[in-house]
Amino acid sequence: MYLLKSVRTGTTVVKEFLIIGLNSIEHPKLVGYIILITYCLILLGNSTIICIIALDKLLHSPMYFFICNLAFVDMLYSTSASPTMIMILIADEKRISTKLCISQMYVNHPMLAMEAFSIALMAYDRWVAISNPLRYSSILTKNNVMMLTAASWMLAAGLIGILAGIASNLPYCYIFLKYAFCDYAALVRAACVNPDDYFVVSTIILFFVLFAPFAFILFSYYKIISSVIKLSSHTNRKKMFSTCFSHLIVASCFYTPQFVAIILTRGALVLTLTQRNILFIGANLAPSLVNPFVYCLRTKEIR
Repeated sequence: MYLLKSVRTGTTVVKEFLIIGLNSIEHPKLVGYIILITYCLILLGNSTIICIIALDKLLHSPMYFFICNLAFVDMLYSTSASPTMIMILIADEKRISTKLCISQMYVNHPMLAMEAFSIALMAYDRWVAISNPLRYSSILTKNNVMMLTAASWMLAAGLIGILAGIASNLPYCYIFLKYAFCDYAALVRAACVNPDDYFVVSTIILFFVLFAPFAFILFSYYKIISSVIKLSSHTNRKKMFSTCFSHLIVASCFYTPQFVAIILTRGALVLTLTQRNILFIGANLAPSLVNPFVYCLRTKEIR
């Protein structure tokens, strides 16, 4: 049963949702196996990065700690959505309980925030390393690195906790979710409320968790470029830019699909449900897949 009647109030209580956002995909099993293989590669690549950094004492430095943190975030980020999509496409199991759906949202959205925060922390590491190389060890001490990382996790959990609190108290009256997995937008549209009122809060939080770190990353690279320009040796300049290239790839892989999704879904262009879901699936899986391979191929110590 998807709906239960409340004995005391006589109102309808939604106990389960049906995720129908992937119904229009042709060859669902093929797409499901592609997502399954991608998910396995994400787990393998990121777990390998974590094991290498954990086992090699030469890699126990702030830069590699931030890389390890990003790898852990990537695994959680993809895990928050991939198993549900795989079950829908391969096993044709579209049902999910309301509590599990909200829990899934509370994992997915903080990991989105943590992706942005982690990339910003890595930009800060490169800024300090290039602009203040002699003070690098005194600025990014073990305690400071742990504090920055812990603060970013608490901030992400706290901000998304607001959305989780709202979602937990919404009066749901529709059992169908027209999205590929459980997220805040899907839950709000399944409730008996005016969604526009509830999207104001999510827009403010989304702006903070995406654009504030992005602005900090741009500022960090402004400081890095300013420092590199002052170097007299062309070889030193090339070496400094080379140390930032991997981070630039990672930042681009994360922010490009996010900005494209924001522009297309909030702009004048109207996307079909399938196009929207494919866009968000790509934004969820692509960065987590690319990141470990970037650091495996581009970082000599890990390679």
